[in-house]
Order: sequence, then C-alpha cells, then structure tokens
Amino acid sequence: MKVSVLNEAQIGMLHRTSMEILETVGVQVPHEEMLKMFKEAGAKVDAAAQTVKIPEKLLVKCLGTAGKKFAIYGRDRSKRAAFGEGKRNYNSTAGEALWIDEKTGERRYTTMDDVRTAARLGDGLERITVVGAMADPKDIPTEYRCVEVAAEMLKNTTKPLTFWFHDRASAKFIVELFTAAAGSAEDAAARPFGYPFFEPISPLRFPKNGIDLLFETCQVPLPVPIGPMAQIGLTAPGTLAGTLAQENAEILAGMCITQLIRPGTPVCYGGIPHAYDMRTTQMIFSGPEQALMAVAMTQMGKHYGLPVYINVGLTDSKTADAQAGLEAGVTLSCGAMAGADIFGHLGICGVDLGTSTTILVMQHEVVGYVERLMRDFEVSDETLGLDVIKSVGIGGNFIAEEHTAEHFKSELFFPKLLDRAFWEDWVAGGKKDMLARSVAMRDDIMRNHKPVPMDDATLKRVDAVVASAKKHLIPK
Repeated sequence: MKVSVLNEAQIGMLHRTSMEILETVGVQVPHEEMLKMFKEAGAKVDAAAQTVKIPEKLLVKCLGTAGKKFAIYGRDRSKRAAFGEGKRNYNSTAGEALWIDEKTGERRYTTMDDVRTAARLGDGLERITVVGAMADPKDIPTEYRCVEVAAEMLKNTTKPLTFWFHDRASAKFIVELFTAAAGSAEDAAARPFGYPFFEPISPLRFPKNGIDLLFETCQVPLPVPIGPMAQIGLTAPGTLAGTLAQENAEILAGMCITQLIRPGTPVCYGGIPHAYDMRTTQMIFSGPEQALMAVAMTQMGKHYGLPVYINVGLTDSKTADAQAGLEAGVTLSCGAMAGADIFGHLGICGVDLGTSTTILVMQHEVVGYVERLMRDFEVSDETLGLDVIKSVGIGGNFIAEEHTAEHFKSELFFPKLLDRAFWEDWVAGGKKDMLARSVAMRDDIMRNHKPVPMDDATLKRVDAVVASAKKHLIPK
C-alpha cells in the first residue's frame, strides 16, 4: 500500500521555494574551513556574517555525488539496516537526558547502566533494526561520553547502533572504536556500525560542532542522516507548506556540506519537522499534522532519490496508554505507507521528556501490527481456497481443514501485547492493561535475553580505545 499527499506540481513548488530560500536568504555556517569550501565551489559567502547562499548549480552537483544507498551493520555482520533498498527499519532513540522509572513514576538523570539496559532490550526486541542508546548518561564526562556509550552498546547488542556524537575530537575515537570492533579499517568502512546524526538548527543555521565532526567521519565515510526539527509557527512559518519548504532547504544545504567535505558520502534525508502547540508552548510529536508532514517529506526525499528518515510512531503521551497507541499507530502507518526507510526515535516518553522502556515495548507491538498491514495479502488459486470451500460446503467448519493449518500462521498477525482474551481469562490474569503488559514483557526480556558476548580479543581492543579517549579528551 502507498499513500501520498503531494502531487508532482506541488513537489515542484516546494523545491523551487527551497531553492529561492537557499539562493536569496542562505544559511549560517559558523565554520571557517566549510565557508572556504563553499566559496571555492561557487557559493556566495559572507565571511563576517558566516552565511552562505547556495546556487542551484552547486546543489545539483552535490545531489549528483551524494551516496543514495547504504547500510549499517551490527557486530553480528548478518544484522544489517539497509537504506535506499525499499526496506523499512526501526530504531530506538539515540538518547535522552532523563529516564522514566515506571515503578515509581519518577524521572531521574540517565546513567551508563541505562545504556546497557537499552542495548540489551533493543537486542531482544526482534523488530528493532537499529538499537539506540536511549540515554545520554550524565555520570560520564561530556568530552568522551559518546565513545564510552558506543563501546557499551557494541558489547551489549549485535545489531547496528545509533547514539549521539559530540565533536570532532571524540569522533576520531569513534572511528578508532569502530575499527577496533570490526578488526580492520577496511571492514569498518565497508560495514559501519552506525552514523552521526547531523541536525541543522532551524531556521537556517548549522551547529559548528556538527559540521566539524563530519570532517572526521566523512573520511571513512560514515553515512550522514540530515534532520532539522523545524516547528510550525515557532522556528518555521505558521503553515505546513512553509515549514516543509524551509526544512527541505535546510536538508539540501546539509547535503551540500557533506559532499563538499567528501563527495560520495552517503546521505539520508531526515524529514522530521513538527508542529508547535500554541496553547501549551510544547512541540507536538504525534498530531495529525505529523503524519501529513512525514508523508510529504518522504515524497520530497524520494523525489531527490535519497533514503528517508521520518519521526513517526512516537507519542505525546507520558505512558503506554490508549493515546500512545493511537498516536504511534496512525503516524507510523502513514509513514510506512509513504515509503520511508527508517522511523524513529522509538522509546521517547512524550516530547523528549525522557526515555521509557515500556513505551518502546508498546511501540514494538505497533511495528508488528504495521508490518502485517504493509504485507498486504495474496490472491491466488491457492489462497482463494475454492476447493476447500466446496469440500466443507454449506454450514460446515474450516477449523480442522489442512488448508487452514497450512495458511493461518502466515495470514494472521499474532500479537504479544494486544489483549484478545475472553473476559474470564482477562480477569484471572489480573485485568492487566497495556502498561502492565508492556512492563511484564520488558522485564521478561531483561531476565531471559542474553546478547552474544564480544570475544576477548575484540573486547581488549575496544576497551583500549575507550581508555585512550578518556586520557586524551578529558581536560587536564
């Protein structure tokens, strides 16, 4: 099934508006080396204001060199998240500052233990393709935090990773870490474990550290998802169309940055704008506008031939309740039917209010539901079952038929969390709601799932990189 909200004429209008923004307004690039590269490439650069106006000719050239297919890999090299191949990937969030404790109902700052929990849980949730750190641990100094986070994730999951990169100095150690875990620089480049998320600051600005660290990662090159979070009426115009045009311009400018640093660097189009609630002054993760914009941004990214990252499957709710299910289900269904490549960041409680492992478990169930929806169904002589219908006849029963036994498992979705029990069985089971069932499933995974351990030789190499990062990055 496919869904769209833009026709070809509207896609063209959005593109032309984005180009006019880039050519007449430009973007702020607070990085001297990058400004020099833009100037040499034919852009209009105002060094004093640190702004760049990008001509369409340069954009077309950069779009032509950008890598449009890539994959990231787990420590188990058979576990692969492919982009640009028509496959759907699901990631748990790269990290939040706070952690929700469902047993107490309280929030606290995250720790490295939470990273280990997130990695093990993501490893045990079969539909999570890319495992996120889910925590930005406050107990580790910022300067080398991302290196230790990545190392702990490599130890606790065999799937591809996502986490927050910090700066160029620590990115150098991340590259070394990936090399240590892979066993060689060649394998680490051919089958990278993860990527740095490059996030423009709406409206029309780029972070210095975000640009700077790409000079390290693009040498591998690691793929680069580019995802601004423009908000309707706050950091972007008060209309969906205006927000999409601005966000598109920011992504295209980011794509140019990656290609000027290293042509051929793989890029993912991160169309993740959001609405802004004028009543609460809070960003909205999962309103109907989110579904509409996600579909539109998927169409724009595919128009340029790029793989697409969108923020759907999320919720503004603070717990795994009916609101969470409604919002996650509707937005994720729309995003999947639009044809995006990856959907995230799953496991966030509300709008970046913290990490919730139970919301992640609930969203994992939603993913299963949506995946069954996307599989459609087969119409053939075998599935039409005319012979068995004739055999059973009027008033018969199909429960004991061989045709039923052969097909029901592949035809139907069998949930692990959704309640389909008889009333008496539900009562006997303690009348558990979705939150209670999610907690129980999470606890079961954490008790019983054991990720494949890292071998001793690789573990020593990884620990050596972390020790070196700690020694060299912490201020004396």
